[in-house]
Amino acid sequence: MSRIGRAFSRAARDGRAALVVFVEAGDPSLEVTERLLPALAAAGADVIELGVPFSDPIADGPAIQRASERGLAAGASLSAVLDLVARSRASGLDVPLVLFGYANPVLSMGEAVFAARAAAAGVDGALVTDLPPEEGAAFAATLKAARLDPVFLLAPTSPPKRAKTVGRLSRGFVYVVSRAGVTGVRADVPSGLEELVGRVRDGVGRLPVAVGFGISTPAQVAAVSCLADGVVVGSAVVLSMEDAVRGGADPVEAAAALVRALAAATSR
Repeated sequence: MSRIGRAFSRAARDGRAALVVFVEAGDPSLEVTERLLPALAAAGADVIELGVPFSDPIADGPAIQRASERGLAAGASLSAVLDLVARSRASGLDVPLVLFGYANPVLSMGEAVFAARAAAAGVDGALVTDLPPEEGAAFAATLKAARLDPVFLLAPTSPPKRAKTVGRLSRGFVYVVSRAGVTGVRADVPSGLEELVGRVRDGVGRLPVAVGFGISTPAQVAAVSCLADGVVVGSAVVLSMEDAVRGGADPVEAAAALVRALAAATSR
């Protein structure tokens, strides 16, 4: 079982959902990200999705788009992010890390080179948001050969056939988009989420199911924790850091404080 799989299994044994936390590499600097990763782990993040900044995102809402722009300005290229992961692992970081990004940087580096470098750095999995699962078999095989977990997205609009494809290709967990649209803080948990999670489970079998997009408060985390194996929070954490920087506070402390509150809400 991979480090990601062990994290979900451990959370299930503890009677809670796994908390998956997204942050953008290089926001507001690579040095801050390097401090941030162990702080998030200590605060209760079971898995960290580390965003690789990209100039033309299609799945990200305004908060993460701004974070991506800051990351690019700070020099957070794919190569720099892999170097950051390697340094963090050398310093003792043990939390599972999933790289979250877009196909262009991976294709530019080369899929096989990316997989080899990611594995050597200590990455545990990769989610390429604009890679359709129907076209992702070869990339998934390349990741698995390097002992990395391929993670794919499923949305409310995904047909049963796609869910089965994702179940066949994925490892670690499946990321369920809770609603149509882009990432961002929302006021409520969408109706029909229980039915959506049930449909996904029918397609992916025993793979853990994590729900994200719009989950931002402890109350929302608590509600989703009763339905899914994991809960993904991203924009709220990014916004907490943005607000801290604007107010002259430490963004790492702000993010860790929010994650502690979210982690406390994952018990079923």
